[in-house]
Amino acid sequence: MINYSGTQTLETDRLVLRKIELTDAQRVFDHWLSDDRVMDNLIKGAHKSVSETIERVTEIVSKYDTQEFCYWGIELKASGELIGAIDLFNFDNKTENCEVGYSIGYKWWNKGYGTEALRAVIEFGFRHMKIHKISAAHNTDNPASGKIMRKVGMEQEGTIKHMIRNAKNHYKDCAVYGLLQEDYLKMLNKKV
Repeated sequence: MINYSGTQTLETDRLVLRKIELTDAQRVFDHWLSDDRVMDNLIKGAHKSVSETIERVTEIVSKYDTQEFCYWGIELKASGELIGAIDLFNFDNKTENCEVGYSIGYKWWNKGYGTEALRAVIEFGFRHMKIHKISAAHNTDNPASGKIMRKVGMEQEGTIKHMIRNAKNHYKDCAVYGLLQEDYLKMLNKKV
């Protein structure tokens, strides 16, 4: 059974994963939701106005009372900058599986922050929440995201043609990855 406990603050060497707040809306807009380079990889596309982001952030904040809601802002410890978001979603209580998704602002790409955040959330999911399997997908034209998934131990399980249609009305193929709790724990034991 999944051990739901809401969005708890998580810390890594360089990051604090925390609840997003209404006061973060402008930074969320500026740092990633308004950037086509980041949002091209997501279905809804880039936000055109901060009011769209305020609406989205308000929706996120309203769900924090629910124990099944796991959505973190990714903040740099050193500067306090909010650089992205990561969440666990699509929980299936029968299989005890879920999915993970993340977005990092373009300015912070290729610095290891995505890997660090994903590693922390996967650890939380498997060790604390007792998730059986965590899956993720990325557009095949965004191989850097797959690199992040592989770095944390996820394995590509296949490719789904035309899995999404983005805001520009283009279909995109997605590579699907997964990691089982038992494989994650074995991987940790090998490192010890």
